[in-house]
Amino acid sequence: MRTARPPGPGLERLSLNQITAERASFPQAVEACARHGVPYIAVWRHKLAETGLDRAVRLVRDAGVRVSSVCRGGMFPATTRAAREGRIEDNRRAVDEAAALGAPVLVLVCGAALPPDKDIAAARRMVADGISELAPYAAERGVRLGIEPMHPAFAAERSCITTLSEARCLAERFDPTSVGLVADVYHIWWDPALYEELARAAGRLVGFHVSDWLVPGGDVLMNRGMMGDGVIELRRIRGAVERAGYGEGPIEVEIFNEAVWSTPLDTLLPLIKERYLACV
Repeated sequence: MRTARPPGPGLERLSLNQITAERASFPQAVEACARHGVPYIAVWRHKLAETGLDRAVRLVRDAGVRVSSVCRGGMFPATTRAAREGRIEDNRRAVDEAAALGAPVLVLVCGAALPPDKDIAAARRMVADGISELAPYAAERGVRLGIEPMHPAFAAERSCITTLSEARCLAERFDPTSVGLVADVYHIWWDPALYEELARAAGRLVGFHVSDWLVPGGDVLMNRGMMGDGVIELRRIRGAVERAGYGEGPIEVEIFNEAVWSTPLDTLLPLIKERYLACV
């Protein structure tokens, strides 16, 4: 018997993931969230770099908008020790940025399998080692690391951590107060063990991202659609996420899509609110 779909969440949990407004600057996105009553924004580091950390902190504070997460940390695998150490140092800077912005979570896009050896097992070991090194630094600053498993299509370019099961087993090596999981529907909706794995992740979920999987598909990176335009059972997944303990945290709308990126903010944000209430 299928589980009944729960009623939708209120707007008090809504977060605009900044990549959804990729064409907008940091100030423009923050001001639009304040203008349209979106209480959270998820910050991407390339937008943060354009603005400067000190100014960004002032902007979100003055607008009364909270930061749900910072993206991205991770990218731990590298072909040399020096390169790996450089990535750890960059992750420390990302933790510092999250702490300054008051963001509780640094999202980890863990990093891909490496040429020339094509040794994905070695890449996974580097991810585990990188998190081990970073976790104490993040914990001291009050920032949790959120491992985001990504669709297997991204294993060669973005993340060798591709399933909730794999991400959960990795996270379980660490204290749940310092390392958790980010459930992004675009990456996990297809998993035959999805609902069992979400239940096993109880107490570990630190983020929830929504979008939709469009059909017919195109470029897998840019194939995300507005909620309700694709095939993902969003409300059922959200119910499982809440039963796993993530019942009050921000829900980020994260969409990579050229048509969405080209939509003016004053049109985009009302549409996001409408679809969030109707579909999530």
